[in-house]
Amino acid sequence: MTQSVIVQVGQCGNQVGCRFWDLALREHAHVNKKGQYDEALSSFFRNVDPRRSDGGSCCVGGRIQHLKARAVLIDMEEGVVNGILQGALREVFDSAQLLTDVSGSGNNWAVGNLTYGSAYKELIVDKLRKAAEHCDCLQCFFLIHSMGGGTGSGLGTRVLSLLEEEFPDVCRIVTAMYPSAEDDVITSPYNSVLAMRELTEHADCVLPVENQSLVNIVNKISLMSHGAKPGSVLRKDSAVTSGRGSLSPTEKPFDAMNNIVANLLLNITSSARFEGSLNMDLNEIAMNLVPFPRLHYLVPSLTPLYTLADVNIPTRRLDQMFSDAFSKDHQLIQADPKHSLYLACALMVRGNVQVSDLRRNIERLRPSLPFVSWNQEGWKTGLCSEPPVGHSHSLLALANNTCVKPTFMELRGRFTKLYKKKAHLHHYLHVDGMDQSIFSESLSSLNALIDEYHHLDATKARLLPDAPRLSIAR
Repeated sequence: MTQSVIVQVGQCGNQVGCRFWDLALREHAHVNKKGQYDEALSSFFRNVDPRRSDGGSCCVGGRIQHLKARAVLIDMEEGVVNGILQGALREVFDSAQLLTDVSGSGNNWAVGNLTYGSAYKELIVDKLRKAAEHCDCLQCFFLIHSMGGGTGSGLGTRVLSLLEEEFPDVCRIVTAMYPSAEDDVITSPYNSVLAMRELTEHADCVLPVENQSLVNIVNKISLMSHGAKPGSVLRKDSAVTSGRGSLSPTEKPFDAMNNIVANLLLNITSSARFEGSLNMDLNEIAMNLVPFPRLHYLVPSLTPLYTLADVNIPTRRLDQMFSDAFSKDHQLIQADPKHSLYLACALMVRGNVQVSDLRRNIERLRPSLPFVSWNQEGWKTGLCSEPPVGHSHSLLALANNTCVKPTFMELRGRFTKLYKKKAHLHHYLHVDGMDQSIFSESLSSLNALIDEYHHLDATKARLLPDAPRLSIAR
């Protein structure tokens, strides 16, 4: 059995990570009735015997003693991490896994990446190495951070480059939270474009998630689960977190949105945590979905949509679930993949689903999904037998699709508006090691990425429909 480590950086990264660990524990508690430390738990948790002075882990097969998350928590402000340590998950982490400061990065990529990245480099590497040493067979680092703030975008991408330096053979999958156009951080376009260059150069796969898409999805869940009137919307400071329809004292604003991303992580890691008739190795995601090294942005979509396991939403039929996964309403970025070009697509299914169900639905949907001419069979599938808590089945689709191009173009447009006026540039250039050339190089990197998607899109017009098959009379 392999193990993976979650590295959560910045306020957003730690809040999403916190939701992942909470939901993962719920899921394993639902499955693991005997209190035994099994291989499923070992993939993301250590089992520590508090009576052992060396803090060593217990072997698989014994009783659960004291579970510790395979995680590293980093933030340059103390608030969120302190909140985790005072909450229900406080026993899942220890001080050796944490790194905090008090002053924050001031929404400045340069402060996070260059100032804190240099000051804490050795300490970060030490914590990453210790987390890796606790693994028998380290397979993947999952990095979670935002793109708009200073610590998430700056220090998050510095951690990414350190992971590549220290563990070049270990897969690096990044979940990156992209700000909406109405983001209240004025410098978020700068931070996002500067971070994009690092993601393009150092990640194996990036799962982009847009805040506005999460708001739209939670509104949709609200309508489905609470019988809300059409037209009612989720305010940015509110949350829909359970079937009860109200915010409990332990639930915080944005928990509902963060739970969507946590469910994404639960689904992508399900094959690593549970058995299945067609398990998908995490390394296989990049191997099968990334034909070109820079084009590794995979658009995630989830079905059914829910925030917590106890949300009371209508059950979707299996075939409808496959259709939902390719609709724009279920994408975690604002995109419509059906009107763009697929390079490859992975379907990760959980529950009592047969291989024949997968094949039937792929054949049914194939005519409406335009794939590049040289990869018409570009499907990767995985079946995990353990469904999410409270559901009979679920589906995560990861699409390497040119539909990400408009998101990147919109981000470039917001960056250019500021950069043309050199607005707020002095805040960055005052940071030691920061130079204006880093801005121009980051913009050039984004332009080149957009051009690569554009050239692929241009081939779509030349795609010919499949020749009609001969019908045989019966």
